[in-house]
Amino acid sequence: MIRHLFWSSRPLSWVNTAYPFVLAYLLLARPVDPLLLVVGTLYFLVPYNLAMYGVNDVFDYESDLRNPRKGGVEGSVLAPALHRPVLIASAVANVPFLIVLVLLGNPASWAVLAVSVFAVVAYSAPRLRFKERPVVDSLTSSTHFTSPAVYAVALAAVAPDARTVLLLAAFFCWGMASHAFGAVQDVPSDREAGIGSIATVLGARATVWIATGLYLAAGVLAACSGWPTALAGLLAVPYLAMTAPFLGITDATAQRANRGWRRFLAINYGAGFGVTVLAIIASAVAA
Repeated sequence: MIRHLFWSSRPLSWVNTAYPFVLAYLLLARPVDPLLLVVGTLYFLVPYNLAMYGVNDVFDYESDLRNPRKGGVEGSVLAPALHRPVLIASAVANVPFLIVLVLLGNPASWAVLAVSVFAVVAYSAPRLRFKERPVVDSLTSSTHFTSPAVYAVALAAVAPDARTVLLLAAFFCWGMASHAFGAVQDVPSDREAGIGSIATVLGARATVWIATGLYLAAGVLAACSGWPTALAGLLAVPYLAMTAPFLGITDATAQRANRGWRRFLAINYGAGFGVTVLAIIASAVAA
């Protein structure tokens, strides 16, 4: 069961939600509350991802069965007998952390945390199923990754300046672009399972172009944030290079986008290193 929970939580993606929280909180909070930092980091590292991807694996079972890339680091295929245990485990892992974060937080952080958790559930859960609402699916997915950083801003209890707003907007565009591009490779299996998405509705080629435009927008927004964080705009380049070979893709060849998606998983780590270096430089300049 632990093995199933581990793979269902997408361990390669843990850093994508924990890191934005850690970085934003360390840069903005004065003073830094060690307990909040530890609890928040642990929450967005594992329980948050277990809820996000575990719930998704349960309710996307029919689609995942038809998806050749599922069954490994890109997503598990959960047998029906595991569905209820995974949902229970997700709730049990999340509730204690949420209680502590509410007790340690403030009204603004409560609101952001509520939006974040709602987005996690609404993306995959029956009836809501935001993942089957074109464009809303990409907006919701981006909220999954941006909200931990916004939550850190709320915890820091400081009014965000223009630089912070621009960088958060750039991050949000990155999140939308990443979701849209990731949806392209699943067009055949999603259509076979009757699941709608931005890619199945708009088509593979249009979605790749939209993702490319959003990556470009992320770069421009970051470049407008002032020195030295403007250099973060350059981090859009590898993502643009990733989508470029697929600008002419068709629905029939949509699964080829998986090659780009595998590069995306590696690019993220390089981009994270670049963001870390820039954060250190920005802190030194501010001091």
